Amino acid sequence: MGTAWDVANASVFLASEEANYITGLIMPVDGGLSAHIGGA
Repeated sequence: MGTAWDVANASVFLASEEANYITGLIMPVDGGLSAHIGGA
């Protein structure tokens, strides 16, 4: 299970200059769980 720090780190990244070209993003912070949905 993820922690509040995982969400905080994603938020800090999106607010940083490193993400200045990213717009309209839905970024799941779920530890890869969504990658397994619908998988084999």
